[in-house]
Amino acid sequence: MPRIEFTLQGTEYIELIRLLKFVGIAENGGQAQEMVTRGIVLHNGVIELRKRAKLRAGDVVCVGQNEICIKA
Repeated sequence: MPRIEFTLQGTEYIELIRLLKFVGIAENGGQAQEMVTRGIVLHNGVIELRKRAKLRAGDVVCVGQNEICIKA
């Protein structure tokens, strides 16, 4: 499973759909929202249906074969 490390820079959190766009898993906001709506995004091992869920350091997001680790 490809592992992506995302570092929060000067902020406490990042919203889920912004993260998916930023790391390149989604090409745009609409695609990111569709992924969340379809229930294919896991946040700390649980299906995440909140498009604007606040992700903080220590959280792990999985989409398909991709794993994104949030760091401070």
